[in-house]
Amino acid sequence: MSELGSGRPSRRQFLMNAALLSAAAGVGGGFLAGCGQGGSGATGSDGKPAGRSGKEGETLFIAGFQWGPPNHYNPLGQNAAWPGGQNNMQLVYETLVRFNLLDGSLQPGLGKEIQEPDANSFVVPLQEGAKWQDGKPVTAEDVVYTFELAKRHAELSYASFWDYADKIEATDDATVKVTLGRSPYNPALVKNSLATTYILPKHVWEPLEQQGKPMGQFENTEPVGSGPYTVESFNQQQIALTRHEEYWGKTVNGGLPKPKYIVHPIFKGNQDGDLRFQRGGVDVMQQFTPQIWKMWEDRKLAVSTWYKKAPYHVPGGMPMLVVNTTKKGLDNPKVRRALAFAINYGDIADKAMSRYSEPAQSSVILPTGGESKFFDKENVAANGWKYDVAQSKKILEDELGAKKGSDGIYVLPDGTRLGPYTAQTPTGWSDWQNALRIVAANAKAAGIEILTKFPQAPNVTSSVQAGDFDLAVWSVASTSAATPWQRFRDVLDDRGVAKLGQAAFWNYGRFKDPAVAALLDRAAGADEAQQKEIYLQLDTIFMRNAPMIPLMYRPLEFFEFNEVNWKNFPNEQNSYAPPMFQGAGVSWLYKIERVASA
Repeated sequence: MSELGSGRPSRRQFLMNAALLSAAAGVGGGFLAGCGQGGSGATGSDGKPAGRSGKEGETLFIAGFQWGPPNHYNPLGQNAAWPGGQNNMQLVYETLVRFNLLDGSLQPGLGKEIQEPDANSFVVPLQEGAKWQDGKPVTAEDVVYTFELAKRHAELSYASFWDYADKIEATDDATVKVTLGRSPYNPALVKNSLATTYILPKHVWEPLEQQGKPMGQFENTEPVGSGPYTVESFNQQQIALTRHEEYWGKTVNGGLPKPKYIVHPIFKGNQDGDLRFQRGGVDVMQQFTPQIWKMWEDRKLAVSTWYKKAPYHVPGGMPMLVVNTTKKGLDNPKVRRALAFAINYGDIADKAMSRYSEPAQSSVILPTGGESKFFDKENVAANGWKYDVAQSKKILEDELGAKKGSDGIYVLPDGTRLGPYTAQTPTGWSDWQNALRIVAANAKAAGIEILTKFPQAPNVTSSVQAGDFDLAVWSVASTSAATPWQRFRDVLDDRGVAKLGQAAFWNYGRFKDPAVAALLDRAAGADEAQQKEIYLQLDTIFMRNAPMIPLMYRPLEFFEFNEVNWKNFPNEQNSYAPPMFQGAGVSWLYKIERVASA
């Protein structure tokens, strides 16, 4: 299951999964054998980085997705190697449609579009001439088989599709029809499944299913997809892909992707990746790189991100300070709001997020991209919070009647001391750890005692899901075809949330409000104008109760590129493609240009 059951694993989940990869060595030969840690980073006669030559020059080096030895390419299994994991780059496997971070649209993939002939069905016509890499045609039966596989195997990550869809059928060889469920009715979540589920070749996977083993157990080391690249080789140092010269999409995309080869070197950590990136041995990557702007401002490197100025990256996620609303003291919404007013969001954006975020506002809705049409700044100003220590004090003293003890920590009239509360987030997630340290320091200055701890990611996951925590920095749904609805569900909805001690996949703090369920159900089937009004009501409930506190706007993916060997990557001034690797981001592979070698 994806993080929070969202159907779209966040970078955090990816890193957590990658950290759990087995140490087993991969298989495969020595493709670009001398480049196991990236390209050579060639230099010209002037000593400056220059375009690479030969096979390396035809290769795009990507980093930031694979942090351990690859062990399988089964998109139905856990921890599939890049790019086989669900919602990785659509290089081998492809989805019907592709999500665009910039405007929230769904762009063509294996399907031409999603048609909506009525309120209860979607129709997806397939692209003409679509073929699998073994030459067999992609048919509507392949699509039906892929989704019905998750009906028979409920452990698969996209099985939630069947919570909201009644039927999927092939109306002819090249057309798929989805009939929506009437209860619960949620077209957005069905669209999100269509945008995030890899379509599999029935003729490859049906014989495997007939073996009777769990579908995630097959290694699938020679994957057959419909995408523009095939897996050439892999080992502990790298994963190497080769362009599929007979790719069906060349007629739709005006040709083949420009790189003939794509290689993902496997680094031990971000520092190794950053070093190779600076030297031009990695062309484009997705990893947290502190103060990346210094690479072009101070070192004059041919490095860039989407924006040349802060926040440098396009927001796509909203990590939250999750509050356990069952804990004494924290069960009071006024205490939670006092904590929210005490946090310096500007410091988090600047110091913890290395300027890669604007200061977070008190809304469940992202104020940028496709969600911005629902963001109501007047409601935020009227009912939300911002960094205001005086207001925090006013709530604690005037509204709650709390008194400071000799140690500077407030005590409520019933004797409840506001702390010590323990706040946690995984070790090694440095930006989140630094954000939590700022929260703890701010809270103590305001009279609420918070201690920090940083366990291993699997331990944080289990304790947060079980409700065995006080406070935690954790994810809610990243922007997708289903947000902001899905994020409101993740934060506010108590339906389907396990009791304390059992694993929950949203609403970790066990918040309850009787008005939420009906509002969410109305929003799921409403038109845009109606949704705007309903989301305003839900956001007001959120801000008045503060069951979670947004800490930062995190990029959906870090999109960082070095134009020594390849140029014309998309950016704010050249926005022909979104700054993504997954979804619609694959389109920039067709527009980048090779730089001539020195």
